[in-house]
Amino acid sequence: MNPLDRYESLVDDVDAFRAACDRPLPSVVRTNRIKASPARVREAFEAEGVAHDPVGWHDGIFRLPDGNPGGNWPHAHGWTHGQEEVSALPALALDPQPGDRVWDACAAPGSKTTQTADLMDDEGTVVANDNDLGRLSALRHNAERLGVTNAIVTNQDARNFSLKPLAFDAFDRALVDAPCSCEGTCRKNPDVLAEWTLDHVHGVAGIQKGILTRAIQATRPGGTVVYSTCTFAPEENEAVLDHALASEDCEVVPFDLPLETAPGVTEWDGETYDDSVTRAHRVYPHHNDTGGFFCAKLRVGGAEEGAGGSDAATADRDAAGVAR
Repeated sequence: MNPLDRYESLVDDVDAFRAACDRPLPSVVRTNRIKASPARVREAFEAEGVAHDPVGWHDGIFRLPDGNPGGNWPHAHGWTHGQEEVSALPALALDPQPGDRVWDACAAPGSKTTQTADLMDDEGTVVANDNDLGRLSALRHNAERLGVTNAIVTNQDARNFSLKPLAFDAFDRALVDAPCSCEGTCRKNPDVLAEWTLDHVHGVAGIQKGILTRAIQATRPGGTVVYSTCTFAPEENEAVLDHALASEDCEVVPFDLPLETAPGVTEWDGETYDDSVTRAHRVYPHHNDTGGFFCAKLRVGGAEEGAGGSDAATADRDAAGVAR
C-alpha cells in the first residue's frame, strides 16, 4: 500500500495532492543574515548567473530553478544554506530572541539550529543536541561555515536530556523537530514511501512523545516549545500533542504561518484528540508546492517569568560568560 492512500480523507483535493507528491521538490536556499543580507545574496547570484526566484512569503528564501544550492561561492562563504522551504517554518514559529536560552532537541545536521542562531542575531545560547554523533559532525561544519558562535553542541538522548553541564536550569524556548516516518519528504526522497511501515510509525511515535515531554519539562514556565515533523501521520502529530496535553502542564497556542495550511485533525482511526490540536498547522505539498509538514506551538504552564527568564537564570548566563 502506498501510505499516501491513508490521508486522502484529510486533504481537500486528492488529485492535486497526489500529483504534487509525484513532482520533484524545488531546490531552495535560505539567506544567512549573520553574514549577508538578502539584497547582497541577490546581487551575488546575479553576478554569478545563478537563477533564483524569491518564494514570496519570505524575503530571505530563494528557489533555484537549476538546483545545486551548494554549487556557488555565496554558499561556500556561508551567505546561504540549502534548506527545504517548509523546514524554515519551525524556527519562525519559535520566534527566538537575542539573549534567549534555546534547546534544539534533534538538531543535526543543523538547518534549524543555524536559522535559530540567525534569528537571535547570534546572541544568547542555542544548545544543539542530537543522539547521532556522526550527524553532529555535519552540524558543526554547517555552524562553522555560517559563522554561528552562540551554539553549544551536545550528544544526548533527548528523552533523557540533562541540563547539569549547563549554567542554567531551564530553557526559554525549545524546538523539537522530531525524527519521524518522513512521508512529507517523498518529493525529494521517494524511497521513504517504499520503505514505510505502520509498525515504524507506531514505534517512532513513542520516541516523539518522550522527546516532546522532556522539552516541556526542560522549558521554564511561560516558555515556548515548538513541535514539528515532516510526516502526515496523525499518530506522529496530533496524537503526540494529545499525549503531551494529558501528561504535562502545557497548552497548544494559536500562531500564524506565512503559507497556506490546514488545521490539525481531532479524529483519526477511531481515536479522538484534544480540540486544541486544531491550532497546529498541516502543510500539504499541493497548497504551496513544498514538502509536507506539521508544526505546533505550545506554551509551558506555571507562573510565567519575564521574557528573558528569571533573574537567577540571567545571573547564571552572565556568570557563564554567555553573549547576550
